[in-house]
Amino acid sequence: MTVSADHSASPVSVLSSALPREYVHKSAHSEVLLTGWRAVAPDEYVITAQWPRAHSFYSPDASGHHDPLLLAESVRQAIPLLSHVAYDAPFGHRQIWDTFTYSMNAGALVVGSAPADITLHIACSDITRRGRRLAGLTMHVTATREGELLGTAEARFTNQSQAVYQRLRGHNADLAQVAARTIPLPPPLTPRRVGRDRFHDVVLSPTSATHRTQLRTDVNHPILFDHPVDHAPGMLLLEAVRQAAHGCAFPRRGVLTDLEIRFFRYAELDAPCWIETTPAPGGMTASGRLPVRVRARQNGADVFTATATISAAVKTSATLSLCSTL
Repeated sequence: MTVSADHSASPVSVLSSALPREYVHKSAHSEVLLTGWRAVAPDEYVITAQWPRAHSFYSPDASGHHDPLLLAESVRQAIPLLSHVAYDAPFGHRQIWDTFTYSMNAGALVVGSAPADITLHIACSDITRRGRRLAGLTMHVTATREGELLGTAEARFTNQSQAVYQRLRGHNADLAQVAARTIPLPPPLTPRRVGRDRFHDVVLSPTSATHRTQLRTDVNHPILFDHPVDHAPGMLLLEAVRQAAHGCAFPRRGVLTDLEIRFFRYAELDAPCWIETTPAPGGMTASGRLPVRVRARQNGADVFTATATISAAVKTSATLSLCSTL
């Protein structure tokens, strides 16, 4: 199956639909957020997406905001999409995050009376190749919602062939062996403490230390583990950062408006992974922002380091907000 880069026809002549799930590396059609793409200049693209008003995991918060990690998931889906359709990476190649950042406009996250139509304006740079094969690139993303700035993001990733990935992962690439070695699931933190409503969606487990938790890798979670993998997925790690930051802000509620994360190695499923948080000195600022430093360590080495900022959310009428800002 192929997808044309020419999606410039008017809405009257083109019916809207989600892109094929194979292009965004999802098993469930229902989890595909991207709806179209087109090239607008060399190494520049426009990708469209739609965010549902409700989602089984990325659900709106109590203040009526879309989950900001929907932007992260949209960018994550754009990585394999562009790798395959714009840079000729074969199916079976793996795209591996090096760094990811985003900054959100919380006012544009308000849930409206219809699904949110999102446009991602993407410029690619630092493109490297090994021979003819894509080796990596950086995506610079500006996201808008009906013309209003929603946020910006940047992602650096590498692209590995299946053979190279197998060599890098060694025995960890064997899904059956990984499944046999996966550690038991530890008990979750209280959902309310980490900004969640259900125990099933909590990805952190308490420890005896105040600012240290254990990552919960529930391989049966239908969203975070959409298909079998040999390590903790990147979106699970972003969720761990978000929940750790919410835990530092508790009992105050807010929106994860800013995130910076750098990945160093895979989070394996056969050993405990510890999530350590350090709140900013002085706590929440006068403007209602709380930066939190988050670090993950496994087997004595850093898996990732991150800075997450929780911003106070003001509960508003979705209808009034959309009428005034869109």
